[in-house]
Amino acid sequence: MRGAAVGLKKTSLILALVITAGLPIVLAEPAFAQTPGGVSNVENFIRSVITVLAGLAGLVATGFFVAGGFTYITSSGNPEQLDKAKRTLTWSAIGLAIVIAAFVLANIVTTLATQAFGG
Repeated sequence: MRGAAVGLKKTSLILALVITAGLPIVLAEPAFAQTPGGVSNVENFIRSVITVLAGLAGLVATGFFVAGGFTYITSSGNPEQLDKAKRTLTWSAIGLAIVIAAFVLANIVTTLATQAFGG
């Protein structure tokens, strides 16, 4: 039981380090000059929020990939650890696919709304 707790602490630490290292990359936004108000400001705000959320979700998925890979490598043939690692990797891949699909769909909807309502 103690080994599982140590493994969980290591996994949590690795996940925290990946998230901490990746946050400045995801949250960095270029600074642009102020533009007059209108639909484009709302569109830009929505796109920025979607981009940040998708980036954070991608970063979390990457952290879980790292944690799952670490668990897989350090499982030493233990079937329970191998199964746990495979589940972590599978659900990370599914989560990342959902995030990418949501990002693409949100960009399509935003583009269509801009064309329909003028920009």
